[in-house]
Amino acid sequence: MQTIFGRFSQISIAAALLATSASLQAQNFPITTGQRATASQVAQTGVPLADLAPNAPDEYTIKRGDTLWAISGVFLKTPWRWPELWGMNLEDIRNPHRIYPGQQLYLDKSSGRAILRTRQQAGGGAPGTVRVSPRTRYESLADAAIPTLSPQAIEPFLSEALIVDDAAFALAPRIVAAQEGRVLLSRGDRAYARGAYSSKEGGKPLSDASGEPVSYRVFRNATPLKDPTTGEILGYEAVFLGKADLVRGESTVTVKDKDGKDSTELVPATLDILIAKEEMRVGDRLAPEPPRELLSYVPRAPATQIEGQIVSIYGSAVLYAAGNQVVVVNRGARDGLERGHVMAIQRSGERLTDRTDSARTQMRLPNERNGLMMVFRTFEKLSYALILEVTEGVKVGDRFVNPN
Repeated sequence: MQTIFGRFSQISIAAALLATSASLQAQNFPITTGQRATASQVAQTGVPLADLAPNAPDEYTIKRGDTLWAISGVFLKTPWRWPELWGMNLEDIRNPHRIYPGQQLYLDKSSGRAILRTRQQAGGGAPGTVRVSPRTRYESLADAAIPTLSPQAIEPFLSEALIVDDAAFALAPRIVAAQEGRVLLSRGDRAYARGAYSSKEGGKPLSDASGEPVSYRVFRNATPLKDPTTGEILGYEAVFLGKADLVRGESTVTVKDKDGKDSTELVPATLDILIAKEEMRVGDRLAPEPPRELLSYVPRAPATQIEGQIVSIYGSAVLYAAGNQVVVVNRGARDGLERGHVMAIQRSGERLTDRTDSARTQMRLPNERNGLMMVFRTFEKLSYALILEVTEGVKVGDRFVNPN
């Protein structure tokens, strides 16, 4: 987005430039070799007309709130064939992660194959130009490129969801006390925690030394996630409670007992609660805040055949999941599942009795597609996926396969 300024303060302009720099970095997503190869091929040949959506428009103007997934669905029958949409317009869209509101797209079918082109808006000027009158306000220069998916749908799960194995969770630091004997802790409260336990349990002391983590997430006891078919525990999903900062690390002090002998006493680490989604209590666990990732979600079908089942609906508050809800699936990095993989959700075929057969033979109807979901976070054995499209409610145990 281009901004034409009136009279701004130096502080406002500096803040805007900083926002621009951070956002440009965030939008500088990598393009994989496979995506570029697909796009290059389509750029030369176009897309068969049969692959276009039945109601693909001749013209489309990108709006705020659009996503690459939605625009792919406007022009193509299969939105996960997103690299082909990019390839239809490779000359004008050199980086597919940088498509802006105000850009106008039109479909060229004159050669018998579809090519997507851009053209400038009527009246000239750069797309998305904003004229700001000289008042005491400013327009951010932050990058306005449209995202692949609606970020509001998955951002909470990127910062809150945590899947761990049983051994790692058992060794996680835990809150051991609160000030003034409080039972529940909330934002602004001070808590005390330990990371080093008895030699039998192990663990590492919480330390405020240089290079050690000082920001922590607080979690409640983890819930086991089991494979719906085999019953194997694939991991544990911890309940996110909030965030805390380490003020002082663990230490020890030497004191004299009543007989005048020296003894060593443990001093737990000190933490301040910064964010509290739920009230915390003694026994809750800590995990270091992970580094912030610049994530790129490129919708695509897996290169290999992958199938599995839905393990749980995030939050476990409902029996059936709908569109824009998050589910956990029983496939992860070890199975070849990657961030951006689009999977087809299947509804299990109903088991019936053939009443036209005197033998009353039992039969099962074939599975039918029930929707689409996209994987946005993977662990070793499990993954989180966002439901993009759904016909009927999705439940635990439903299967998923490649969308092809």
